[in-house]
Amino acid sequence: MAKVFTIPVPPDVTRKARERTSDPRYVEGQRILVEAMKYLAQSDPMANRNAIALLSEHVRTRFRMSDSPLR
Repeated sequence: MAKVFTIPVPPDVTRKARERTSDPRYVEGQRILVEAMKYLAQSDPMANRNAIALLSEHVRTRFRMSDSPLR
């Protein structure tokens, strides 16, 4: 049986939280995915339903809601 030792480190309260900034490439990639979903929905919504759902799930889980491609 192994023993695990932990050395507690108190948090540094003087450190400032990093401010989040949006990367233009990140937002552009999000915009391209939205355009792809629009195209698939206009061309044949029933046949492309699975592809639209896949892209929608990717956008929903991979991108922050604060970064919007619709600006």
